[in-house]
Amino acid sequence: MKMMMHCHSGVEKGIKKGGNPVEVMGLCMGRPDTQDTTILIVTDVFPLPIEGFETRVIADDQNVVNYMIQLQESSEKMRKEKFMGWYHSHPFDVGKYSNCFLSSTDLSTQLQWQRSEDGHGNPFLAMVIDPLRSLAKNTPVLEAFRAYPPEYNSPIANECPDGTIALDESARLERWGSCWQRYYTLSVEYFMSQQSRRIMESLTKNFLWIRTLGSTPVLLEGEYVEQYPERVNALAEKIRVVSSAAPERRRIVAGKEKESNELDNICQGVVELANEKIHGNIVQVAKKNLNDCKNISGRIGRVSRIVHW
Repeated sequence: MKMMMHCHSGVEKGIKKGGNPVEVMGLCMGRPDTQDTTILIVTDVFPLPIEGFETRVIADDQNVVNYMIQLQESSEKMRKEKFMGWYHSHPFDVGKYSNCFLSSTDLSTQLQWQRSEDGHGNPFLAMVIDPLRSLAKNTPVLEAFRAYPPEYNSPIANECPDGTIALDESARLERWGSCWQRYYTLSVEYFMSQQSRRIMESLTKNFLWIRTLGSTPVLLEGEYVEQYPERVNALAEKIRVVSSAAPERRRIVAGKEKESNELDNICQGVVELANEKIHGNIVQVAKKNLNDCKNISGRIGRVSRIVHW
């Protein structure tokens, strides 16, 4: 949650200045799992006073370096965990793919960390957060990475960081960046203490309407816009197939015709698609009305004010 709040603050700060959202960076604290050292547990994060633009967030300023040294010294006195990773945001426009990838600058930074820490039994990881997509999807969109050694060459041609094979070079570059063959993904799971869970459940219950109005995937998510016609066409094709075979599929129950379960499932899918569209339209109308009320209040002088771990 701290990490997502920090990344969202970078978005707000850049927009308030009349420009683009700014990238932010921080350090992750945690430890390897005691039973399986291939599992890295992140228990806390610490924002750093660093900002950047367009895949360039570099911690090379002397003031930032001194800040990191002081932060590490103070944490060693009070915490048992170590700094075992870093995170930064990619606040780019929401498109077909997630913006969670490592740029050439990110990869260089990660390799430096791994050379420095891995040899001391502290495997270092990199995390990238897509704050704008997180807002659009109403769920944290992030991924964790490790870099391959410079001398490593994958034995599998066209293998992407997530292990999939992509033959289309433009698709690989668009999704994973120009360094797609130099790093790999780590699976991410979330855990939460009982007290944190109770707090989050209370906030979700009491302020669910804020989350509903704060996200409209029908308009904000390019992925949704592209997939919606495909889903409609898929249902239409299923209806055509079922309808052509309707005489064989129907049966008589208590003197009435009843369609097969397959047709019932298709109808349910149609209802779900329609409800998604209706919900998106209703939310947009509500937002417009709320915004109109805010503008009217301003004119008459009234003042109104994305583990995780």
